[in-house]
Amino acid sequence: MTLQLLLPAVMGLLPVMAFLLVLVYFDSYKLAPFRTVLGVLAGGAATAAACYYANGFLLQQSGLPFQAYSHWVAPFVEEGLKALVILWLFRTHRIGFIADAAVFGFAVGAGFAVFENLFYLMQAEHHSLLVWFVRGFGTAFMHGGTVAVFAVLLVSLAERNATFTLWQALPGLLLAAAVHSVFNHFLVKPIVQTLLMLLILLPLLYAIFQRSQRLVAEWLGEGFDAGVDTLTLIHSGQLSGSPIGQYVHTLKAHFSGEVLTDILCYLRLHVELALRAKGMLLMREEGFEVPLDQETRDKLIELGHLSGSIGKTGLAAIAPMLANGRKDLWQLQQLRD
Repeated sequence: MTLQLLLPAVMGLLPVMAFLLVLVYFDSYKLAPFRTVLGVLAGGAATAAACYYANGFLLQQSGLPFQAYSHWVAPFVEEGLKALVILWLFRTHRIGFIADAAVFGFAVGAGFAVFENLFYLMQAEHHSLLVWFVRGFGTAFMHGGTVAVFAVLLVSLAERNATFTLWQALPGLLLAAAVHSVFNHFLVKPIVQTLLMLLILLPLLYAIFQRSQRLVAEWLGEGFDAGVDTLTLIHSGQLSGSPIGQYVHTLKAHFSGEVLTDILCYLRLHVELALRAKGMLLMREEGFEVPLDQETRDKLIELGHLSGSIGKTGLAAIAPMLANGRKDLWQLQQLRD
């Protein structure tokens, strides 16, 4: 690579990747595993490739001038496809808190921006450093910021509702597309727009991480207490007199004795694994990475077998006994990952 290309490449690619590494570093509980972040980064790049063909097709079919298309259509196409990566992570229980939502969201946008900037770098005839400063600190951070905002809003809305529906993704998607559209309009000078966006985005992400740290600490404390209490009841033989035991008693009319036994075994294993996952998060917060031992792997396999024998109806019936269904599934996925 010649010096003529090297400086634009550094400005266009390095800032957004460096900032992503900063976000991963500030994620003290390592809620977003680095291996998963790399996969999400690749997913963002694949999304950019898909958008290249989708935008080309829609631009031709719509008959709109390029500027009008970039103002009003492209933002919805690009934010919609980027959002699909976040929705997949959310539906597969790989996002638990607003901090890892922000990291994964920014990673999707960073992957998108790296692909896009590499493409334009190869196509550009002139390599103005000012243009690449705007692309590297402006356009790239915009792509990361809009998906991060979408992911954080998605998690925030999901926290307030017992069940998840795709409608909960709509407010974040509309906001992301609106921000993207405003950015594409260049209502002020590009350099001013870039600086304004950085002044808004950086403090916003810092505030998100600060709030998430408090929420995770509270969740860990409450979860440990509740988990230890449940295990104590199970092992002491006094479960029948507890609220959980009374709830299990109400299930006798709906399930056989064999299934009820599996339900109790599932509950015990679920609590043990949840405590293990919380312990791993605390160790990560202290800077230690704890490898998954064979006993825990065996328990995960056994939990999967019990889940199959209980069935969807049984799992739905015992959901009230689990303190926080979505986060319970998330922390088990943390062990698997």
